[in-house]
Amino acid sequence: MMKQFLLVALLLACMGGTRAQGGPDDSIYQAFGGQPGLVKLMDDFVPRLMADPRLQPFFKDTNLKNLKEQLVSQLCMVSGGPCKYAGADMKSVHADFEIRKGDFNALVEVLQQAMDAQGIAFTAQNRMLARLAPMHRDIINKP
Repeated sequence: MMKQFLLVALLLACMGGTRAQGGPDDSIYQAFGGQPGLVKLMDDFVPRLMADPRLQPFFKDTNLKNLKEQLVSQLCMVSGGPCKYAGADMKSVHADFEIRKGDFNALVEVLQQAMDAQGIAFTAQNRMLARLAPMHRDIINKP
């Protein structure tokens, strides 16, 4: 099921993210409830991340408040919202970790659980994941 979900996300990513009129598409941002919805999602996601034994080791020395703020900013920007992500690029952020495809997929699974718990529509989840999926090239650094 996870492989099928990721495949759908990757296919959607290829479809682009602008409206026919040429303006930015903020429909994902709106479907997530805008800034308050993204904050609520990260308030759910980060504790799940820390509770997951597969992922907790990657985040044990992380400033969780800063992590939440960076994730909200990044998801806001990626979803077409008005935010600008000012954090470090994904490649340098993850360079010191040995992150495998299974680790990346585990994080997606936990994010999906948080989105489900927040009542985010499956189609909006797929669209967000499609926008995030290309990041795997900069995050996964171990075969």
